[in-house]
Amino acid sequence: MSEDPPLHSESPDQRPRESTFRKIVHVDMDAFYASVEQRDDPALRGKPVVVAWRGRRSVVCAASYEARRFGVRSAMPAITAERLCPEAIFLPPDFTRYKAVSRAVREIFQRHTDLVEPLSLDEAYLDVTENKTSLPTATRVAKAIRQQIREELSLTASAGVAPNKFLAKIASDWRKPDGLFVIQPADLETFLPPLPVGRIPGVGKVTETRLKQIGIQTVGDLQTFDLATLEANFGRYGSRLYQLARGIDHSRVVPDRLTKSISAEDTFPRDIPLSETEELIRRLAEKVWSASRKEPRVARTVVLKLKTSDFNILTRSHTPIVPPVSCEELTTIALSLRERIDLGPAQRFRLVGVGLSNFREPDGAPSPLFDEITITSHASSPPIE
Repeated sequence: MSEDPPLHSESPDQRPRESTFRKIVHVDMDAFYASVEQRDDPALRGKPVVVAWRGRRSVVCAASYEARRFGVRSAMPAITAERLCPEAIFLPPDFTRYKAVSRAVREIFQRHTDLVEPLSLDEAYLDVTENKTSLPTATRVAKAIRQQIREELSLTASAGVAPNKFLAKIASDWRKPDGLFVIQPADLETFLPPLPVGRIPGVGKVTETRLKQIGIQTVGDLQTFDLATLEANFGRYGSRLYQLARGIDHSRVVPDRLTKSISAEDTFPRDIPLSETEELIRRLAEKVWSASRKEPRVARTVVLKLKTSDFNILTRSHTPIVPPVSCEELTTIALSLRERIDLGPAQRFRLVGVGLSNFREPDGAPSPLFDEITITSHASSPPIE
């Protein structure tokens, strides 16, 4: 898995179809909010920094790598972070400043390609199948971007280069922090099978447990199951699992999409009554609130999703006069939406989800960002260049 793959040439009839071969870079800023704080205040450098409001209902927005050594992670309750790292320096988030830095990072991306799909303030996909700077390989584009971020913004970023978005995102996490990793099409047969199945997007703890129950612990194990079996066990997501296990992801990099919703959902280990869903609703609300802090616009609508034991999906939503301004308010609204579910005490549920939607600019103006975030818990091709 070389970092700078060799150049190659193709005759027109040998050139792969665009739908099966792209050059994708995933760039992920390293501990973004915490790194901005450390950059702007030299006294914080080398110290465990946690970006979060203090309080029982607050969650961690970001943690420096010094804090991560103690087990502190994003979306963790702030009170847990305090217990794990008593020496941590807690700083309230300054999203105005983070958004300004994010715009500067985005400007660097757009020097190289117009096909930039932000996932949040601190990460994005770039399609550099053709790039604006005439660099000969995708790896060199990634190197140039990382160098420009370092020199111009005094921050570090990790990058992954691969033939599709799924693999690029895995690659960007491979050598964090401040790393670069390339997954070549020819590497898939050796790279994918040993990976824990939990590395696949959408495989949360519950799904991972269900996979292990049928003997799937690695991507290689998953590759031995046919499509029909996976669909029988996991529905439509079974088809997605089948494709990703083989390194297949045809989703395109789509720039300038508006956020429609941010949601988190999870499946219970066993079907439970509505009265027992409170704890998970609270945890999911914390995840959603933490993720929404990276979105510059304001969400006006809270959504609660439930799936019954017989797979019927129920959704309830509420748009308050004033949008929720804290995780506690979001949680209160989500819990209140349960009161609009009346299927009787005997009904059991297998899944619950919490979401925010109906995003608007604070002043009512539109903002070009991205589409939708959901948190849930390999054809022959030439080398990526």
